[in-house]
Amino acid sequence: MFRPVSSKVNLPQMEEGILLFWKERRIFQKSLEARSTSPQFVFYEGPPTANGSPGIHHVLARVFKDVFPRYKTMKGYHVPRKAGWDTHGLPVELEVEKELGLSSKTQIEDYGVAQFNTRCRESVFRYLTDWKRMTERIGFWLDMDHPYVTLDNSYIESCWWIVKQLWDRGLIYQGYRVTPHCPRCGTSLSSHEVALGYQEADDPSVYVKFELDLSSIPETSELKPLFNSFLVKPAFLLAWTTTPWTLPGNTALAVAADAEYSMVEVDGEYLILASALIEQAGLGGYKVIATMLGAGLLGLHYEPLYKISIGYSSGDKLAYRIIEGDFVSMGEGTGIVHIAPAYGEIDFEVGEKEGLPLIHTVDLSGRVIDIPTGLTPRRRERILEGLEVPIFGPVTLPVTPGRGKFVKDADEDIIADLKDRGLLFRSERIRHTYPFCWRCDTPLLYYAKPTWYIKTTAMKERLVANNAEINWYPEHIKYGRFGDWLENNVDWAFSRERYWGTPLPVWCCESNPDHLECVGSLEELENKPGVEASLELQILSSSKSELDLHRPFIDKVFFDCPKCSGKMHRLPEVLDAWFDSGAMPVAQRYRLPKDQEDIPPTADFICEAVDQTRGWFYTLHALSTLLFDRNCFKNVICLGHILDVKGEKMSKVKGNVIDPWTVLDKYGADALRWYLLTSTPPGNVRRFSPEMVAEAVNKFLRTLWNTYSFFATYANIDRFDPTSAMTSYRSQLDSWILSELNQLIDEVTELMDNYNPTEAGRRIEHFVDGLSNWYVRRSRRRFWKSENDADKQAAYVTLYHCLVNLAKLLAPLTPFVAEEIYRNLVCSPYPDAPESVHLVDFPVADRTKIAPQLAADTRLAMKVSSLGRAARSKAGIKVRQPLAHVVVSVASHNE
Repeated sequence: MFRPVSSKVNLPQMEEGILLFWKERRIFQKSLEARSTSPQFVFYEGPPTANGSPGIHHVLARVFKDVFPRYKTMKGYHVPRKAGWDTHGLPVELEVEKELGLSSKTQIEDYGVAQFNTRCRESVFRYLTDWKRMTERIGFWLDMDHPYVTLDNSYIESCWWIVKQLWDRGLIYQGYRVTPHCPRCGTSLSSHEVALGYQEADDPSVYVKFELDLSSIPETSELKPLFNSFLVKPAFLLAWTTTPWTLPGNTALAVAADAEYSMVEVDGEYLILASALIEQAGLGGYKVIATMLGAGLLGLHYEPLYKISIGYSSGDKLAYRIIEGDFVSMGEGTGIVHIAPAYGEIDFEVGEKEGLPLIHTVDLSGRVIDIPTGLTPRRRERILEGLEVPIFGPVTLPVTPGRGKFVKDADEDIIADLKDRGLLFRSERIRHTYPFCWRCDTPLLYYAKPTWYIKTTAMKERLVANNAEINWYPEHIKYGRFGDWLENNVDWAFSRERYWGTPLPVWCCESNPDHLECVGSLEELENKPGVEASLELQILSSSKSELDLHRPFIDKVFFDCPKCSGKMHRLPEVLDAWFDSGAMPVAQRYRLPKDQEDIPPTADFICEAVDQTRGWFYTLHALSTLLFDRNCFKNVICLGHILDVKGEKMSKVKGNVIDPWTVLDKYGADALRWYLLTSTPPGNVRRFSPEMVAEAVNKFLRTLWNTYSFFATYANIDRFDPTSAMTSYRSQLDSWILSELNQLIDEVTELMDNYNPTEAGRRIEHFVDGLSNWYVRRSRRRFWKSENDADKQAAYVTLYHCLVNLAKLLAPLTPFVAEEIYRNLVCSPYPDAPESVHLVDFPVADRTKIAPQLAADTRLAMKVSSLGRAARSKAGIKVRQPLAHVVVSVASHNE
């Protein structure tokens, strides 16, 4: 006998019972133990940060992650599933800063790095209970008792090992380059982090006049006679910019050598700009006095907008001169580009090429510097390099308006100042895309400073070639979003000027900064000469039995320089938190690879949201290629984002964020899982509302449950026993549904093997609809016949077989309902059967039972029935009213 099944089921309540059963009977652990000697299917869990509550988008990712380990386990594989927690980085620091009321790095250091990092350590697990509870509630089987944690010493040491491997191969270097810098967080961002934070911004669009120094025109220049005739009127070079705050750092203007430039007379003065852009600059109605090639302007000088005594850069190359730029566009602006080498990647490169001075008029906090007079050359140099903020004395000389203000706020002051001095031709506002810090939403500054890089460009060809071997779902990501990213790869800026992170394992000699040592393990550090005293002191300071590898303890570990008599001290940077997550295949094992055979296996499957193409997916791919010249993963699902019912991005500000617990408590995990899995293909964005989940319940789960309830009810009435039920009789209706079932098993297996749970779920839903609304409805009278009727037995056997196989097919997708159906229909009559559906094999199709012609005939019968109902409805004839005759015309038997 089967347990009685009501047609009205409380799915959340039923699921809570299943969760208790799984826990008490250790079903997850048994599923691993049963396959321990089987071939391994490797799954890597991307580590979330647990210092915030999980949202509905986290449920989406965890549902898709759960499906394939369950499926592969049922297909005979051993699938370990190690949880991981990402504990370092700016999100944690920003949260603690907010709690402590801190707003700058100076305040953090005044508070104390040790105390600050202690608060960070405490913060990262604040919501761990919520994360574990949500993970368990949705049925995501994950080993959360033995997770990898990025703050552990062993994990940090593994990251050091990776850095040392790359160091020894010459793939790590320190470069003085322009890097995307967050003035709020006080640190650089990598290129893949920048890609996460682009937003639409409203910025100034200004046309600025740089007065040409006519005395700089050589006597031999063909322009000399032309300019001699206009000596009574000033001539200006017209440049365009959307970042007025960079103008005080200007040291050159760039033109296109082969482009034509015009001199336009405007209100008693002359403006020079590209001929092709006269109309766009608003000068279409003015008289063109003369034209010239950009090459003729090269080497000429102009008056700086703001006088800074910098003189010569190197040799006889003065600043404030016109240079050639192959990057000068004729699509916008004026064809004259203002160059501030301290504040732009192209500017910096051309500045190095041309020997231009690097002038910082903005400090690292993004505030305009005010430089006092009477400074020593060294202090002035440090202030101009942005390394020191001046203390204002009684006598100061402003370098620029807006001093002390954040650069975006200083824009208006600079514009007003240029207007007052007659150097502003035109000022507007422009709407364009600008990079913001994806962590704190602050506009990024492209700022020249020393940063540590991984030379990923050296392995570009291998990065691209290895990507060709990866299966991406959806496929267009492979050569689109991810492939384009690899083709345009730049070196990875992987150091951060922060506190809570994996310390950069590079020590520098205090006597000779060219003496650098990279340390690859704690053992290597402990064996350094002269390290003992400082090492022991820091172990005592950290109040632990071993050295805490975090700052500030590791900062105070010194050793003797192997090349001179100086002391080696660690450089203060920490690693990009993306490096931590990308290192997880090596670091999660908590042991360092000893040889090629000990390298971590390639993952068969990973899954995250599409933005991770330039985040975790990239760092996994880059580190695996650089370290081992092999792929880190074979198959990857990129999930589209979740939007609200109106198609808008969910945010707390808009008030459209949906708490996943409200959905889980009302509709259950399987309902939520089914909607997320089947509503749209994985790579597409999906709209979400609780009502959409309710529709999934009514459309599929209720239909499935009612069919299951119908069977259990009548099977108990007739005392149907599947252990002894045997029948040689089978109606065409039975043969048809069994054909459909085996066809379904074949299709679902193929779809799951190709990482398409969405279509697999839809095929199952279609089958359940046919099972309920055609097979059961057409068979109802068969279940009501006498107890010994062979036809009744065939109906019971067939429906039982379908339901049991459906439970197995659904086990990876809706594990709770599948478990409930299996335990009642299989475990009740078969005490020796595996106690859980998640311990059985996935169904295998019996292709001998697939009958294509019978399937076509039945489809035709269904179509005729549907047309007949439509005809009755149109004629106003009730469904139960008998008809004298029906005429059906078909073009062919198979239609």
